[in-house]
Amino acid sequence: MGITSGIVLFAVIWFMTFLCVIPIRLTTQGDIGDIVPGTHAGSPEEHNLKKKAWITTGISFVLWCIIATIILTGTITVQDLDWFHRMGRGTAG
Repeated sequence: MGITSGIVLFAVIWFMTFLCVIPIRLTTQGDIGDIVPGTHAGSPEEHNLKKKAWITTGISFVLWCIIATIILTGTITVQDLDWFHRMGRGTAG
């Protein structure tokens, strides 16, 4: 895995994790009962995006380390995921 593919892998993991972390402990204006005129009741009262971004970065780094290790050591290869035997069994190189 090259540097560019490692960065792309981290970015994909980071954004997927961020989309999972955003709704955790979210308090909406409707929950509090203080709805600002012109906004939806489901709008967040306090979003804490900076804290969630740091949490996402930590989780993503751990996941990236695990996935990068699996890729670099060859524990799981693309041939292992070829369930229908469409790639053939050529020599790895």
